[in-house]
Amino acid sequence: MKYLVILADGFADQPIERLGGKTPMMAANTPHINQLCEMSRCGLLKTVPDSLHPGSEVANMTIMGYDAKKYYQGRGVLEAAALGIDIEPEDLVFRCNLVTVEQAKLLNHSAGHISTEEADELIATLNEYLGSERVQFYTGVSYRHVMVIKGGQKGVLCTPPHDVPGEYVETVLPKPMESNDTVKILRQLMFESNELLSNHPVNIRRKTEGKAVANMIWPWSPGFKPQMPSIKEMYGLEKGVVISAVDLIHGLGKFGGLKSIFVEGATGLYDTNYSGKADAALKALDEGHDYVFLHIEAPDEAGHEGDVELKIRTLEDIDSKVVRPILAYMNEHQDDLTVAFLPDHPTPCEIRTHTRDNVPFMILHPNSEADKVKVYDEASVKEGAWGVLNQTEFMKVLLSGKK
Repeated sequence: MKYLVILADGFADQPIERLGGKTPMMAANTPHINQLCEMSRCGLLKTVPDSLHPGSEVANMTIMGYDAKKYYQGRGVLEAAALGIDIEPEDLVFRCNLVTVEQAKLLNHSAGHISTEEADELIATLNEYLGSERVQFYTGVSYRHVMVIKGGQKGVLCTPPHDVPGEYVETVLPKPMESNDTVKILRQLMFESNELLSNHPVNIRRKTEGKAVANMIWPWSPGFKPQMPSIKEMYGLEKGVVISAVDLIHGLGKFGGLKSIFVEGATGLYDTNYSGKADAALKALDEGHDYVFLHIEAPDEAGHEGDVELKIRTLEDIDSKVVRPILAYMNEHQDDLTVAFLPDHPTPCEIRTHTRDNVPFMILHPNSEADKVKVYDEASVKEGAWGVLNQTEFMKVLLSGKK
């Protein structure tokens, strides 16, 4: 048996008044997703433990079958693994956004989705002037980067920038959870980065072009190197891959013993290469991989931007460019392929950040009788056969048809 998980990041949402009380999922034209739903069994999934923040790192970890309360350390260390950064046990690793700050307020968590090439110039400048034997910056993708503090202490409370758009920076700075000097270092680096980057040639050019500037770093989600068993060790899956444009997912895959597949033109945004990612997933199945985790970031980014129309567009693109060819493939492999479809968490457009609400999921096991749910959305799946599952129960249900 082979398993394909289609993870549409941030796909779920909340009812929106100008959509007549519908969610973007309900308003979108998604005939192929609904066709898959007609053949599947559905339910709701609690992806985030009450004790943890509803981040993609936690939610995707539980969907992959890991107890996040046991294994989760932080997002930064996962992205560092994806970038091939050597992590020592004493290294405190942060996800480090390039953000836009104006009039003392955090305006944009992604600096207008700055290009990786522009960001690399800024990261080089940060290392030149703020880097040291203790602090180093590493270029990731677009606005997503990594910062390492050697000998850092984890007792700090950092707010994800996408949770607080429009807030005054001073009110959401890192705070100490216990007595340590790491918070002082973080705050100093943030304010020094603002002075350093504000008049950088990259930002002068972006401002001239009417684009958001990347004039401050925003470190968050600190952690040390986790000790995680592989998915093979936990679930007996011999060969698996992750397909994504997001370093976080590749980092999870690396710790889980999964191969990373990078698709040309995969951006993590609405203009990503949806078809190329679907093709890569099907090719991986044909090449003998028994677990394929296909991650699509676009709906989440649309949610963070608060762009309802764009989110609907990403859902329709997933339907036509990802689910449609996968349905065609399933017609030829209906006896040995299990397919699941779900988001990791909601990213409602009206609040522009993640929530910990349960997410709708569907699983098509070969030769399994479908339930009565015929349309896939946040409300309809409440009538599904699986009811409400909790975290790692999803992986166990996914494999329940294992032969």
